[in-house]
Amino acid sequence: MTASPAGAGRADARHNREIVLRTAARVFAEEGLEVSLSRIARRADVGAGTVYRHFPSKEILVETVLAEQIEGLVRAADRWRTRATPGDALFGFLLEVIETSAGRHNACDALTTDRDWPHAVLDAAKRHFDEALDVLLRNAERAGAIRADVRTEDLVALASGGAALYSAHRNRARGMRFVRLLLDGLRAPAVTEAARFRDNHPHPRHETADGPRHCEECGARLRIRASGRPPRYCGPACRQRAHRRRLAG
Repeated sequence: MTASPAGAGRADARHNREIVLRTAARVFAEEGLEVSLSRIARRADVGAGTVYRHFPSKEILVETVLAEQIEGLVRAADRWRTRATPGDALFGFLLEVIETSAGRHNACDALTTDRDWPHAVLDAAKRHFDEALDVLLRNAERAGAIRADVRTEDLVALASGGAALYSAHRNRARGMRFVRLLLDGLRAPAVTEAARFRDNHPHPRHETADGPRHCEECGARLRIRASGRPPRYCGPACRQRAHRRRLAG
């Protein structure tokens, strides 16, 4: 059975809307929020009328892009909550937010500043983000994995600052190391075990000729054996993740 003309038209409209949104996200990240809708239309290789049909003003387009980025982080928080222990879920999510947001300073600004947006879409996304983060924080508190005096707004500010630190550092591996040190300050004082963060850092650590001292995938300190080849990863999970990244590349 072939699709009806009306159904095909709706599918084309959805496709064009997604192209405009993806292009706008890239252009805003590269050139800032002051870029014009006509430039976004040229970069998306669509007519200006297509952009205006879906987003009658640039403010609406900006808000939609930022709200979708924030809602993506909300979905990530739910994944961490269901797949990891409370402490790992919170710290793993914070690392994901920092690494994902390093090239999205506009989304960070939207989370940490009060702006006079024309609609409620972005406010709703911010509220969903705060609620999801608060659930992770409360779970980690009950598990004794984080200091009792930490608040949700503290974590939002720290994630924004961590993203700025990570993106500003010339060496991304060292930048992520300092981010982990920053997050270590949130851990409950009773925790003495070295923290193992689940970050998805794509850049291997270039260390001494004797072999790497930290896992090339997550940055956790490795146990150096007296014999045999020096390990590159802390365990099978990181080895598999690195293997999948190489295949994807």
